Amino acid sequence: MRKTRVCQLLGIEYPILQGGMLWIADAGLAAAVSNAGGLGVISPMAGMPPHGNPVENLETQILKAKSLTQKPFGVNIPLDLRDCGLILDLLLTHKVNVVITAAGDPRLYTDLLHSGDAKVLHVISSVKHARVAESAGVDAVIAEGVEAAARNGFDELPLFSLIPQVADAVELPIIAAGGIADSRGIAAAFALGAEGVQLGTRFVAVKECIASEKYKKAIVAATDTDTAITCRSIVPSRSLKTTEFTQILLGMEEAGATEEELREFMGHAASRRAGLEGDLDNGEAYCGSSAGLIHDIPSVAEVIRRLVDGYPEVLDKL
Repeated sequence: MRKTRVCQLLGIEYPILQGGMLWIADAGLAAAVSNAGGLGVISPMAGMPPHGNPVENLETQILKAKSLTQKPFGVNIPLDLRDCGLILDLLLTHKVNVVITAAGDPRLYTDLLHSGDAKVLHVISSVKHARVAESAGVDAVIAEGVEAAARNGFDELPLFSLIPQVADAVELPIIAAGGIADSRGIAAAFALGAEGVQLGTRFVAVKECIASEKYKKAIVAATDTDTAITCRSIVPSRSLKTTEFTQILLGMEEAGATEEELREFMGHAASRRAGLEGDLDNGEAYCGSSAGLIHDIPSVAEVIRRLVDGYPEVLDKL
């Protein structure tokens, strides 16, 4: 697999990033990805109790990651988190290599993070957002298509339409996210102008992920049509539609439920209930449309080996 600007920027061997999945992207998973040549990413809430302290939890995770790998790793920060400011201070204190920001304005904190020598990547879902991120001085953008698990952009642009339009609009390195699970997806994303990829769902169904085995097996069992987008009136999110929770949610939306009614049904930490506890009947099982491409639960190292070894085979077929 060819070296790209993403490899040079992040100091990694392969241009493969692991998604910063809210409750399950912990230090163990991040270190495994980084040690295998990609960029592992930690979430402040990974493994945390439902009403825990994300600042304290993140500090524990950062220190653990540093004990497990000498290679670069990142932290994912939704800028709408209540404790965002405290988390950013923590990242500067611990000199985290890479910070991925999302769900907010990158102009607010990019200069501050650069002052601590962190590389800043910002998640975008449209050309407009990419241009704003570039003007804010971020080092790269993660172009996330509607195929991705969990939160999606309101415009719901498919990844393969989004990448080339973003590539035409900005000079920044582009990392493609959404629906990628194998070497074919990487080759296609690169052909359209990306220089790196971010995989989420594929890195849920691995041995090192702290996600519930029931959740992992549900992803493996899913077919091409087994995910759906819910909560379009709040924040569009892609999840397994085979769960009772998602079926009820879809039914409520079809019946015209209000935003307040939807929020009341979802409650607090719905994705934690499914992801960590394995309660698929009462929790939201985030899952990308790539689930139909995932058929086993290997190690992180095996996943990355397949991605890297399969890439030249894909090119040979073209």
